Amino acid sequence: MGGAMGRHRRREGETAAHKPLLQIQDVSIFYGKAQAVEDVSLTVHEGEFVSIVGINGAGKTSLFNAISGLVPYRGQITWDGRLRGRETGAQIARDGIVQCPESRELFGAMSVAENLYLAAQHLSPGEATSRHDWLYELFPILKARGRQEARTLSGGEQQMLAIARSLMMKPRLLILDEPTLGLAPVILSQLSEAMTLLKENADITVLLGEQNVTFALPHADRIYLIEHGRITWEGTPARFAAEAGTGYL
Repeated sequence: MGGAMGRHRRREGETAAHKPLLQIQDVSIFYGKAQAVEDVSLTVHEGEFVSIVGINGAGKTSLFNAISGLVPYRGQITWDGRLRGRETGAQIARDGIVQCPESRELFGAMSVAENLYLAAQHLSPGEATSRHDWLYELFPILKARGRQEARTLSGGEQQMLAIARSLMMKPRLLILDEPTLGLAPVILSQLSEAMTLLKENADITVLLGEQNVTFALPHADRIYLIEHGRITWEGTPARFAAEAGTGYL
């Protein structure tokens, strides 16, 4: 789950005072007779960075796929005050929920710049260019690789491109599924710095799924712990480090 844990200083509870943006109530997910998620309930407030931590297979990806409209579920999902119905994944993405999947799903034969502009179809040309330039500031290595095919990038560079492409869509809620999986420590540091800049400078809400607590904890306003498809703990990063962290790592 990671090594030593650290956290940035923040005014705890500040973002929790904002309105709930995403509310999940008693959500369960089945694949045939196998249950992947059982009666999960959680809330993400506007402007909040929430981390769901747990080992591989705990149910993080299944939960994210339900939020993104990719798998059926039982229970209720409320988005921006409206109870979700049968919206497609495309409708949900256009409504502001954008998921960056664990598998990245880049278009390997397309360049870095082309992957980014592909996600900007709903933006005006001027807004797309401005967004493009901002993302190059957030991930400087992508600017140097702008004409390079995505499939030729390193694993860390591909992960940065996947996140940047998701951000290109101007999401209200960005879902990051295991962004540190398989990355070298030096890339983790760069990614962590980018997350800090995103938190400080962007008007966005983030839901992060991670098994690497060392990465997840410093950026979170609140932590949920998921085990065997169920939420077993919820609280602030400080409480997690003092309570759940010592017993779970």
